[in-house]
Amino acid sequence: MMHSAFDLDFSGKQVLVIGASRAGIGAAIARAFQDRGAEVAITGIEPAPDPQDRDRFTYHQLDVTDTAAVAALAKGIGALDVLVNCAAITSRGQEMDPGFFSHVVDVNLHGSFRCAAAFHGQLAASGGAVINIASMYANFASPKNPAYGASKAAVVQLTKSLAVAWAGDGIRVNAVAPGFIVTEQSAKSRTDPAHVANVSARTPMGRWGQPEDIAGTVLFLASPLAGFMTGACLPVDGGYSVG
Repeated sequence: MMHSAFDLDFSGKQVLVIGASRAGIGAAIARAFQDRGAEVAITGIEPAPDPQDRDRFTYHQLDVTDTAAVAALAKGIGALDVLVNCAAITSRGQEMDPGFFSHVVDVNLHGSFRCAAAFHGQLAASGGAVINIASMYANFASPKNPAYGASKAAVVQLTKSLAVAWAGDGIRVNAVAPGFIVTEQSAKSRTDPAHVANVSARTPMGRWGQPEDIAGTVLFLASPLAGFMTGACLPVDGGYSVG
């Protein structure tokens, strides 16, 4: 099958990015889709998105742990071609507490499933795609963030399971596993120069990733270029996981 640049033209497509209210991976994904013609809506737990995006996207405040709120959002949105599940939390030093552990899993794993399930009808109607955001910590030990690591490993398994369950509905379900990315979420860890240097030295490509590095892979997975891919989780980590 021949492909062209038009395979990354999302004109007329409806895209929803869950968890894109702050500067980071979700916002970069939303901008990348919009730059290629898509009608993009985003969600976040905050009352309003990052100031630079307030006039750019349709914004829905959403708590992904609230099943009724997720269902209401799905009911209020018409057609949908691409769903990106990017809502996630983590907090070093708190995740050994069972209550907080459960909350992290509820947001990162259950939230991804709630949103995917709620929009199943629209995605089946469009022959759409779901892209979940996992993490390289799906494969590595995460001793200071055990809930984050466990939830992201489960996101990879959820991706595989939904891919098989929904293939007959024409829905493709894939995931991306980012490495160390320069985001608001990683800002605290990046205040440690030794940590920043160690990550860069351990990464074959010699640098931290940028949110746009993840966005490009998401665009690919949502496009006809990945039309025969489902159930995959692509690492985007500068070679960290294989170096």
